[in-house]
Amino acid sequence: MNGWLTVGLLVVSNIFMTLAWYGQLKLSEMKVITPNTPIIWIILASWGVALLEYCFMVPANRYGFTQNGGQFSLIQLKVMQEVISLLVFSVFAIVLFKGESLHWNHLLAFGLLVAAVYLVFME
Repeated sequence: MNGWLTVGLLVVSNIFMTLAWYGQLKLSEMKVITPNTPIIWIILASWGVALLEYCFMVPANRYGFTQNGGQFSLIQLKVMQEVISLLVFSVFAIVLFKGESLHWNHLLAFGLLVAAVYLVFME
């Protein structure tokens, strides 16, 4: 499997993951749901979105893993997923939550994560 396809599947997966975890906060802000909305409904809706996450995450890991003919070790897959998760979350927070902003320490932390990806891929 092409490594870029694995990365693409991880990106799509993390978009759904971010929506499943934090989308309800935006819906509250937009007054689509209220503090009186039963938490069970919010959880069930989040699970529905998370199912879509798994539809992309599982194939990304399955086909990207070296033992299944992919290009990545288990550790490489996990570190890539974490960096992609933070990048997707950052875009989500900046675009949908206008009050959120990135500061120098956030950018430094992301830089360190990119360094972690580099280190994980070193022989």
